[in-house]
Amino acid sequence: MRKTVPVGALQFGMYVAELDRPWTDTPFMFQGFVLRTEQQLAALEKFCKHVFVDPEKAERADPRPPAAQFTIRGSTKYPEKASVEVEIRPAIQAYAKSAASVDELLQPLSRPGGVLEAKTVKESVTRLADSVVRNPDALLLVSKLREKSAAAHARALQVSIYMLVFARYLELAREDLELLGLLQDVGKTRLPAAVMEKAGPLTEEETAIARQHVEYSVDILKSTPGLPERLPALAMLHHERQDGSGYPRGLKGGEIGLFGSIAAIADTFDALTAPRPYAEALSPSSALSYLYKERGLGYHGDLVEQFIQCVGAFPVGAVVELNSGEVGIVITQNLVRRLKPRVMVVLDPQGNPVRPHKILDLEKEPKAGPDEPYRIRRSMESTKVQVDPRELFL
Repeated sequence: MRKTVPVGALQFGMYVAELDRPWTDTPFMFQGFVLRTEQQLAALEKFCKHVFVDPEKAERADPRPPAAQFTIRGSTKYPEKASVEVEIRPAIQAYAKSAASVDELLQPLSRPGGVLEAKTVKESVTRLADSVVRNPDALLLVSKLREKSAAAHARALQVSIYMLVFARYLELAREDLELLGLLQDVGKTRLPAAVMEKAGPLTEEETAIARQHVEYSVDILKSTPGLPERLPALAMLHHERQDGSGYPRGLKGGEIGLFGSIAAIADTFDALTAPRPYAEALSPSSALSYLYKERGLGYHGDLVEQFIQCVGAFPVGAVVELNSGEVGIVITQNLVRRLKPRVMVVLDPQGNPVRPHKILDLEKEPKAGPDEPYRIRRSMESTKVQVDPRELFL
């Protein structure tokens, strides 16, 4: 039986089943959650006067391993310096230059003893970080519309962008943003093509070979002069898991640290939503649901919840069908009302291109009909829409 509890009387471990206002009017992504963090409590204090708790679902003995104890919020504020409409052009240039740089970077590694060019690495990461600091949505939008490839270098760039956006959201210092760069999977360049390009699941022996890319990455980074000293150690961490089930060292909890935990979440989210030769990509919502189920087990629980808040129920670049039958692309997030982002309509109900594109801010409840506001009906496969980001906002 649910009980009404004033927000000021809430205790950690209580299960919040209902709010005194609609869930869509708050930052919470899921309807019903166990109160575990100061961030959750602060949000409840901001938006609600009382909530309804379910004593039967209260958290008592938690079978999961204890969460890693480290501060996950920094203190660097990043005010938005440009709208997505303004930042889209610099973001396109930053992405194109970084993609070309990644190709150039990896070429020497195909030769025995080849090393990276530290200056090129630093320039690429700085370009991406500069764009993300000005507006995080623009670079995400460009990358999701441009990148349809499952190639290792393409994935490295996308994962890097997720990590930069997430680190900005967590208000980490600028120098920390630039540590979360392009290089954690650089060792894949030394794996056999038969393993990297296999169209089906890997055998046990092939999996063991593929996992060696972590050590290869560390070797490459250590042998490259001019890179940050911490980088090789950080590259060891993105496949470690909170419960010790990861590799290469089977680290647990706090042993993985903040950056390793961030990298693990970003890498997994991208792996689940990226094109794969042996399986269909998951929708962003399905990938987020997977991470949520695995919080505290494979992934740091508080960081998973923060990541979900960061990318939103309908991430930037997601293709969505509206209740009007029109199809659009999410172009910016609404940090408070996560189910009401800004959407650019690109197809009419009959599937014909819309020119010029129509932009809807769902928070302002624009009308799809006389008495019906626009709302998102469902997410769609990204392949349903092919849009060149250079054509946006024309």
